[in-house]
Amino acid sequence: MTSGSRVRISVRVRPGSRADSVGGSRPGPHGPVLLVSVRARPVDGAANAAVREVLAEAFGLRPGKVEIVSGLWARDKVVALEGDETVLATRYAELLG
Repeated sequence: MTSGSRVRISVRVRPGSRADSVGGSRPGPHGPVLLVSVRARPVDGAANAAVREVLAEAFGLRPGKVEIVSGLWARDKVVALEGDETVLATRYAELLG
């Protein structure tokens, strides 16, 4: 794909954590799920905004290039990342551990 492609990943969010972090994995129904911890609580969309920000930082993207496409009110989410597919896939594998 081209350098503006969208890559979808599955994440499991841990709101109310001690620190913001991205890394590690757990088994999911369709493969590994990336773990995302955020300090924000799931109130008024604060945790979702924090998820977008920490994922953007972890993948070297602007927050506008990260979109939660499903699971807005759940801990398990599908997130679309917009960027170079090869770079994003490599970074995803690194973060899974």
